[in-house]
Amino acid sequence: MPQLKITQKKSFIGSKQNHRDTLRSLGLKRVNDVVVKEDRPEFRGMVHTVRHLVTVEEVD
Repeated sequence: MPQLKITQKKSFIGSKQNHRDTLRSLGLKRVNDVVVKEDRPEFRGMVHTVRHLVTVEEVD
């Protein structure tokens, strides 16, 4: 199953609380943190919520 490599590129300071909570639930705590998650609709939706703070790559 394909996976997503999610990298936090911007700080969440000054962003909405739900954006902060979404980053935390993805496992991102600071700028340049990287997590690898399964390519599932739940994670796609979370990434869509914070798309201005993260970059996403598909990994096999």
